[in-house]
Amino acid sequence: MAKEPVRVLVTGAAGQIGYALVPMVARGIMLGADQPVILHMLDIPPAAEALNGVKMELVDAAFPLLKGVVATTDVVEACTGVSVAVMVGGFPRKEGMERKDVMSKNVSIYKAQASALEKYAAPNCKVLVVANPANTNALILKEFAPSIPEKNITCLTRLDHNRALGQISERLNVQVSDVKNVIIWGNHSSTQYPDVTHATVGDKPVPELVKDDAWLKGEFITTVQQRGAAIIKARKLSSALSAASSACDHIRDWVLGTPEGAWVSMGVYSDGSYNVPAGLIYSFPVTCSGGEWKIVQGLSIDEFSRAKLDATAAELTEEKALAYSCLS
Repeated sequence: MAKEPVRVLVTGAAGQIGYALVPMVARGIMLGADQPVILHMLDIPPAAEALNGVKMELVDAAFPLLKGVVATTDVVEACTGVSVAVMVGGFPRKEGMERKDVMSKNVSIYKAQASALEKYAAPNCKVLVVANPANTNALILKEFAPSIPEKNITCLTRLDHNRALGQISERLNVQVSDVKNVIIWGNHSSTQYPDVTHATVGDKPVPELVKDDAWLKGEFITTVQQRGAAIIKARKLSSALSAASSACDHIRDWVLGTPEGAWVSMGVYSDGSYNVPAGLIYSFPVTCSGGEWKIVQGLSIDEFSRAKLDATAAELTEEKALAYSCLS
């Protein structure tokens, strides 16, 4: 028997990431090759015409799994009945803007969208925040959508996770699919900590194969941390294709489960694991099963890693305080 369609919301759908993401969702890359979808696309009124153009293209592509498209600038219409929400829309930092200015713009956007999800989305809606500052935007959304379970509000660090996999696969000249269990700890920012202490290729530890501690603790970390800026410099636009693909990976593994023996990185609500302050949205290694994520426990944390985990937690604590000050 054919499955019932799942309603998937993409905000900022006329933008670069949205344009790359919606065909992936319609093709079954996010929820599986047998799962029909109805796409809800939201954008701001000045982008209404472009949004309608995206809708026309979706119709023209004749995706067999796509059972309907809602293209709207109305947040209530966009959020009604959705079971998956990918929050791509946000206010980007512009030249001369302070972090507080960006934060205050995004606080008001995420407050309004959270209230609409709270009232109109499906009860067990899964939310992924992509727009920066992703961790803190997710925290604001959680604050204003109290009936959505806190475990259902996440942010995207899978892009950083995939970047780390890519760097190791290039360094070792192996298939990216053979590299397992890298970790992104903390904030989706330049303080994040890409960690390969527990990563493997086959059954061999990555540090043993790389045989270059200085690279692993230096250039590898900074390359992953600053990859977004490097892409902006090269493309004159921010990461879109890779961000869209990673958003699909994040939701697919969350809904359909992670492979046996492997974990992925997700920004989730901290319960105090690994001495990370509770109440932050922080990236941890997680496994997923039955539509639920679980933080991987019991990994050893050396002194170098501990300092990195604490530094990114400190930045998130500061961001949280800044965001809450914008609410008052």
